Amino acid sequence: MTLECSRLERRYDDFTFGPVDLTVEPGVTAVLGPSGSGKSTLLSLVAGFEPPDGGTITVDGAGIDQRPPEDRSVGMVFQNYALFPHLSVRENLEFGAVKAGSIDSTAQLLEIEPLLDRDPKTLSGGEAQRVALARALVSDPSVLLLDEPLSSLDAPIRRRLRVELRDILADLDIPVVYVTHDQEEAAVVGDRLAVLADGRLVREGPVESVFDQPESAFVAAFLGIENVYPATVRTESRNGTVVAVDGTELLAAGEPPDGDLAVAIHPESISLNGQSRTTGDSNSLDCTVSRVLTQHTDATVLLDWPGPDYLTATVDRQIAGQLRVGDTCRASIAPDAVHLTRRDR
Repeated sequence: MTLECSRLERRYDDFTFGPVDLTVEPGVTAVLGPSGSGKSTLLSLVAGFEPPDGGTITVDGAGIDQRPPEDRSVGMVFQNYALFPHLSVRENLEFGAVKAGSIDSTAQLLEIEPLLDRDPKTLSGGEAQRVALARALVSDPSVLLLDEPLSSLDAPIRRRLRVELRDILADLDIPVVYVTHDQEEAAVVGDRLAVLADGRLVREGPVESVFDQPESAFVAAFLGIENVYPATVRTESRNGTVVAVDGTELLAAGEPPDGDLAVAIHPESISLNGQSRTTGDSNSLDCTVSRVLTQHTDATVLLDWPGPDYLTATVDRQIAGQLRVGDTCRASIAPDAVHLTRRDR
C-alpha cells in the first residue's frame, strides 16, 4: 500500500500550498514544519476535507482526490480526538467499525478493554488518545493520518505514549502520516521525516539521514541544530573541505553543495577539554565559557569562540560541573560532524 501525492496544490488568498510531491510507503512518515507551513493543509487534502487546486492523490495507483472523505479509506486521528461525547467508548468504536470482531481485537491491541463501557468525558488524555486511535483503526483504513495526537498531553505522558505509539504504528503495515511540531517526537515515532516550509516540501528522507544531513540552514535550525553559520569554501581536497566561518577555518568531511554555503554542527558532537566523543582528526578551537545550563541528564554550555554568536555544546553533567563562567577551554569537532548545507531552504 502506497500513498502518493503528485504536484499537489491548494491556493488560498494569502498562502499557497505546493506543488508538493510526497510518497508515503508503509511505515510512519512524520511531517514537521513551523506554524503556517502547510502541515494541516496536507492532511486536509489527503483526507478529503478540502479539494486540491492541482495535482493528484493516489493509493496504490488508484486516484482518491475526487472521492468524498467517506469513500477514501483514510483514517484520521484529530488533535482534540473528536470523540462523540454522547456515545460510550464501545459505541464510538462501533460507529466506524467495518469488520466483525475488530472492536475487541483492537481494544486488546491498544489495552483499552476496561474503557469500553466508559463515557468519553471521564477519560484521561492518554486514554482518549488511545480510544481515538482505536476508532480510526477499526475502520480498516488503507492510510492513517494523525494530527498532533500527543500535543494536548503533559510532557511525561507524551514521552511514554510516543514510544508505545511507535510500536503500535510499526505493526500496521499501511502508510501513516504523522503531523507534529515536536522534533524529538518525530524522531522517535517516524521512520521517515518530511519537512515543510511556506507550503513547500524542503527535505524528506529517513529520520537519521535528515537529522545528520539537513541539506539547508533552515532545516538544520528547525531540527534543533543550534550551531548554524554562514560559511565560504577555502580549499577542497580528498581529505575534505576547508571552510571559513567568520574567518575561523574548519575542516568538513563532505563536499559543499551548490549555492551559498552554511555549516551545521550538532551540539552533541562537540567535545570539551579532551573529553572526545568524536572520531577522526578534530577541529580544535580555543573558547571561553559564557554560560552553563544544567539539565536533568546533561548540560548545555554556551561558548564564546572566534566565530559568530555562540558555539553551543551539549556535554555530560560531570564535565559541565568542572566548568565555570570565564574559564578557557578547548572545543573539538570531528570533520564528519561539520555538515555543509545550503544557506537557503
